[in-house]
Amino acid sequence: MPQTWYVTFEVHKRGTLPKRRSPRETRTFESEAAARTFAREKFNEGLIVFAGTLNPFLPRQLIPSGDIPSWIAQDQGEEVDGQGDKRDPEKGP
Repeated sequence: MPQTWYVTFEVHKRGTLPKRRSPRETRTFESEAAARTFAREKFNEGLIVFAGTLNPFLPRQLIPSGDIPSWIAQDQGEEVDGQGDKRDPEKGP
């Protein structure tokens, strides 16, 4: 099953690094449920979290950091789990 969801979160600074690194890290997931579980873990650690769907899956979704608490609190019965994802109709199945 292809990766269809991503979660981006801030990374804590650790020590002094010789070169600058990205303050964020992104992980991809096969389902909304897996992405939501991971986002909940990072949110509970006090990190800033964003989530969304990867292209070319439709409908495209973006969950900004302000909406993460309500997104992770949704009932699991409402999740798509990748079943409702569709590819861009212009590119075919």
